[in-house]
Amino acid sequence: MASSLDIEAFFDEATFTISYLVADPATGRAAIVDPVLDYDHRAGKVSTGSADKLLARIAGLGLRVDWILETHAHADHLSAAQYLKARTGAAIAIGEHIRDVQRIFAPVFDAADVTGDGREFDRLVRDGDRLKLGELEIEVMHLPGHTPADVAYRIGDAVFVGDTIFMPDYGTARADFPGDDAARLYASIQRLLSLPPETRLFMCHDYKAPGRDAYAWETTVGEQRHKNVHVHDGVDQAAFVAMRKQRDATLAAPVLLLPSIQVNIRAGRLPPPDANGTRYLRIPLRVPEGVA
Repeated sequence: MASSLDIEAFFDEATFTISYLVADPATGRAAIVDPVLDYDHRAGKVSTGSADKLLARIAGLGLRVDWILETHAHADHLSAAQYLKARTGAAIAIGEHIRDVQRIFAPVFDAADVTGDGREFDRLVRDGDRLKLGELEIEVMHLPGHTPADVAYRIGDAVFVGDTIFMPDYGTARADFPGDDAARLYASIQRLLSLPPETRLFMCHDYKAPGRDAYAWETTVGEQRHKNVHVHDGVDQAAFVAMRKQRDATLAAPVLLLPSIQVNIRAGRLPPPDANGTRYLRIPLRVPEGVA
């Protein structure tokens, strides 16, 4: 199956995100993994350049898109899932535990339109589910830890891992947001690394680790086991959790955390317009007592 899957990566340097166009060449059926909606935070402006590149490539190859696969509700970029669904007719899939993420964050933004039951998405997938992609099969792996809803999508010898793990010289995802858990993240990573060593792993992000000149997003299970700076063979759970907690305590919140979560728990929909017809992203303020 390794030779019967076409994979093309689309790198968005503004958010360090890699989206993928994955296709079964035998049937021309395709899936999009983790698409990006462009967002200018300073201007409060959304645009569709990144998604339009995907659409142009899909049209050029004559593909039919069946699935838009979200690995989780991202905290660092807005999803273009709804825009792409409207133009391709594809179904949007995400892990079933998105319901937990919705219930955590909808009250933060007073997002009364968010259901908390995941119906904003077309398909809530669970561990072990299998989706058809032409003559190929997509296997769902639930890999919680970075968020409760993280999943990876495995097609033959290729796995699209979301934010569970990064390139070996960069390490692993943070585990300090609400619902995150470093011990669960370690268990999820060990599950990934129990796959055959030749299994190809495709990252959702790359930040170009110090000393590396180029961005990269493909590695293997074997390479991760030998070289990952956080979880190579021999690193036990206690050591990983201690490292992760110490490291996470030094990390600033992602620049697009608040805008991204609001859009992504809505399956890529923008918040509904106010009475004046304008859509607003909400920024909850933490105000010390007496300051207001």
